[in-house]
Parts: sequence; C-alpha cells; structure tokens
Amino acid sequence: MKLSARNVLKGTIKEINFGVVNCEVVVNTTQGETIVSVVTKESVDSMKLKVGKEVFAVVKASNVMLAVE
Repeated sequence: MKLSARNVLKGTIKEINFGVVNCEVVVNTTQGETIVSVVTKESVDSMKLKVGKEVFAVVKASNVMLAVE
C-alpha cells in the first residue's frame, strides 16, 4: 500500500459503536495512542472491520488547529 499521506498509524480496533448510518471506530495505535474515526456503516461492512482487527489510521489534513482556554 502506498499513499501520499505522511501520517499513517498502525493499530488495532478496540471498539466499534454502530449508528444508523455512521460508526465510530476506536483504534489503539502501536504507540499507545487512541484514535477515533467516523466511517459509514457500509464501509465497516465492506472492509469487514471488527474488534481486534489490525488497521491503519491515515490522517490527511491541510489544516490542523489547536485551541486553549
């Protein structure tokens, strides 16, 4: 797999929260971080995502904003 995105994080699916149309997929990275991705239910089904499956979280963003109070 080759991608133009530079931020590719390997991890394992910890949890999937199913909604009517979208699902929250919680991924624990090999670095110990947690990433949550919202994908369609159709994508979860077609990719055969399930708890314990190894996946890659790909982050591609033009802008990253930070805020503090």
